Amino acid sequence: MFRRPVPSGVDLIQAFNSAPNPYVLLDRDLVIVGLNDAYEVTTMRTRDALIGRTVFEAFPSDPASTHGKMLRASLTKVLIEGAVDHLPLIPYPIAKPDGSLENRFWSATHSPLMAADGTVGFILQHAVDVTELHNLRRLSSGRDLLVQSELMRRADAVHIENTALGQERGYLRSLFEQAPGFIAVLAGPDHIFTLTNAAYRQLTGHRDLLGQGVATVMPELRGQGFLELLDRVFQSGEAYVAKGARVFLQHKPGSETVEERFVDFIFQPLADADGEATGIFVQGHDVTDQKRAEAAAAESERRFRSLAQSMPNHVWTALPDGALDWFNDRVYEFSGHHPGELDGDSWASIVHEDDAAAAASAWRTALEAGSPYKTEFRLRGSDGAYRWHIARAIALKDPEGTVIRWVGSNTDIEDQKRIEEALEYLNEHLEARVEERTLELMKTQEILRHTQKMEAIGTLAGGIAHDFNNLLQVITGNLQLLAKDVVGQERAETRVCHALAGAHRGSRLASQLLAFSRRQPLEPKVCNLGRLIGNMDEIIRRSIGEAIEIETVIASGLWTTLVDPGNVENALLNLAINARDAMDGSGKLTIEAGNAILDDAYARFHDDVAPGQYVMVAVTDTGSGMPAEIIDKVFDPFFTTKAEGKGTGLGLSMVYGFVKQSGGHIKIYSEHGNGTSIKIYLPRSHQAENAVIAYDDAPVTGGTETVLVAEDDEAVRVTAVALLKDLGYQVLTAKDAQSALVVIESGTHIDLLFTDVVMPGPLRSTELAHKVRTQRPDVGILFTSGYTENSIVHGGRLDSGVNLLSKPYTSEALARKVRQVLDAAAATAATDPPAQADQDAQRESILSPPPRILLCEDEPLIRITTADMLTDLGLTVTEAGTGGEALAAIAHTAFDLLITDVGLPDMSGVDLARTFRAQAPEASVIFATGHMDVPGSEELGRTAILTKPYDERGLKACFKALGLNL
Repeated sequence: MFRRPVPSGVDLIQAFNSAPNPYVLLDRDLVIVGLNDAYEVTTMRTRDALIGRTVFEAFPSDPASTHGKMLRASLTKVLIEGAVDHLPLIPYPIAKPDGSLENRFWSATHSPLMAADGTVGFILQHAVDVTELHNLRRLSSGRDLLVQSELMRRADAVHIENTALGQERGYLRSLFEQAPGFIAVLAGPDHIFTLTNAAYRQLTGHRDLLGQGVATVMPELRGQGFLELLDRVFQSGEAYVAKGARVFLQHKPGSETVEERFVDFIFQPLADADGEATGIFVQGHDVTDQKRAEAAAAESERRFRSLAQSMPNHVWTALPDGALDWFNDRVYEFSGHHPGELDGDSWASIVHEDDAAAAASAWRTALEAGSPYKTEFRLRGSDGAYRWHIARAIALKDPEGTVIRWVGSNTDIEDQKRIEEALEYLNEHLEARVEERTLELMKTQEILRHTQKMEAIGTLAGGIAHDFNNLLQVITGNLQLLAKDVVGQERAETRVCHALAGAHRGSRLASQLLAFSRRQPLEPKVCNLGRLIGNMDEIIRRSIGEAIEIETVIASGLWTTLVDPGNVENALLNLAINARDAMDGSGKLTIEAGNAILDDAYARFHDDVAPGQYVMVAVTDTGSGMPAEIIDKVFDPFFTTKAEGKGTGLGLSMVYGFVKQSGGHIKIYSEHGNGTSIKIYLPRSHQAENAVIAYDDAPVTGGTETVLVAEDDEAVRVTAVALLKDLGYQVLTAKDAQSALVVIESGTHIDLLFTDVVMPGPLRSTELAHKVRTQRPDVGILFTSGYTENSIVHGGRLDSGVNLLSKPYTSEALARKVRQVLDAAAATAATDPPAQADQDAQRESILSPPPRILLCEDEPLIRITTADMLTDLGLTVTEAGTGGEALAAIAHTAFDLLITDVGLPDMSGVDLARTFRAQAPEASVIFATGHMDVPGSEELGRTAILTKPYDERGLKACFKALGLNL
């Protein structure tokens, strides 16, 4: 009866054969390995005809037929789930002895017989022929028959339901099998495979997985961490997700060769109704091709950039939309710009304005057609001169023809252009061409001078502001003094008020220019913008009128930000007034404040944005809005859409400069006819909010203390003295820092040093303050300046612990600031000695003089630019335009470093260096020259050559070469 011996012996076989119900035993391959006598009778077959054949060979059926599907689904379910499955009613035809087929109806039960390893070893089928009962149900009547009929009806219903479930199960298994990602189900702590789909079998080399443990069937996973990970997921009940995990798999079962693959996957624990772990669901994707493609792309990019960096020409790349995103070092060396400054559309800033329109048009045409790009234009170099280049670019496309990147180059054709011009010249009348050429050269030189002048405007603006603000200080101070003399004279008072208004307007204009150029001294404090906006409600309402509705929306949990509160208030007031004008005095103004995160995706499209957390303030109006071409210009200084005489065009420029100087970002959203929303993003601060003292609201009071005024401008000094005496103070004066030091060292009693920051003479104001702190720590120090880019302002922010009163100032501002500094000095003097010593040490550190450098350069623009570079590096610079001026400076001051041109108007830079070295043997010398070498410099030692044109990087390189830690 059995193919294999049965341990229970003959008694079990006899009992099996004697059973009145038909039974058949199938192995995992559905081969008939045993059957009893009743099964032979029921199926009208002999044991020899059935043993060793599969059930579907013995009893053929169409897999697509209903009964074929039902039987196959039931047997498959038992093999996978290891549980009993019932078929209450299944129509299944079988062949009679004469070979004809007879339709029969069966009720079948399939029971799993488990093997020692926990998998299904055999299936026991109990099949009962219910054909007669089924037919009798249809033909007979009577109570018993009705009961049987009902039973059969229920059996039919169960059959129909099982059929539907089987179809659904088959559909789901089909989806499971065809799923693009790999899927497997593991059972028990040994992780036995109970289910896999085609993708999983493909990944694992089509191994025989079902019924076997992962460790057994995939031994190469040992030592890779995956088996331990499965144990942890099964024991903890916590899912595990991995991206791009590296795994080594045997390509074929039993092979010693393993293949590296990369997979994204999840191990999801499975549990029964009681929450006990039963297995693990595995799902994922093979991302090997993607990983290899990414690696290949990265390697290709690396090789391209390596090749591009080795080329002598300019090389650049652009995104499909035309935005340039990479340049080789030749571009930066030529232009003097730094990486990132030319990205996007910024490259157009170095194209000559006469060539920009044609170049942009050719670029747009190439982008639209995906065709090669070719044009000629002039590019501005780091020295301000333009050179002709021919630009070419081609589009790289994917197999579908879509542009994925542009690769271009610029080739210098300046010499070729000059040769062409020369040949053209030879074809013309020589005398006429000589005169014309002379005019052209003069014009070119004038354009070059104009370009260099425009580049120096930012630097010169500080000096201009200094003189302009000094002038305004004299005017404002004297007008305020005059106002007291004309009290009661209505006509005179009116004229004084008008004059003061004009002076204040000039002061605001200078302040706005400095704000746009990011040179205003900021005093940032950690503050809550919601509270600041709330405090401004009344002044905004007064400024924009009652006809405009105002809504303020402040988000809860608003972050703090490190910002200058006064500049925030000015910015909001400017935006509110602009909104009022855009709404023609009637509409709705909404001011919002909330937290915002600008992510990497946003930063990729905004070069000036650093990803991170920001506090956002938005000002939105319902006005006329702006077209796109206007939006691109609104931040330009002196650009305005208002009628002539109605505005300077500096309001939004001031807001823009302040936001940028504060490390923030500003964005305009507007549509013509649909209003405007301007959003300001200021970096979040993690510090606690500072208690802001409103000194502007403090009462205007004077005092009897003694104030030493150090000011080189006589008119300003006289005005300041008059204002202070008018407040009741005793006043001493000095025309420069050296004179003020003489007063200090004489022992004369003073309570406050009121000193300008920028004054002539060998002693700087910061050095004077340092000496005062050392010799007279009880004396308060108040700086005043109309030029912000100096030794007490760094990175656009006032140094910590330094008091500054910006010019021009009113008598009220002077009174409040002087009183504030005097009161703070008195409070400091009252503290205990250790605390006082700590504060003195801190101020001493702040005001300690930086290393001193003597810069000798006869070209003013080069001297100004170099001095700015050195100041930005935190160095103290003394400027000289000739060798004689430099020698005079050396005679009075010890310097750490000399930077000199070689061809000075009155002597050689080498001779100057020899004299300098004689007085300062340990000091270093840098020759800044247009030549590659400086004859005679070798004998000096500790020298370096800085070739013109140079930038801050060149200066730093010379410092490093000389071993200077500056």
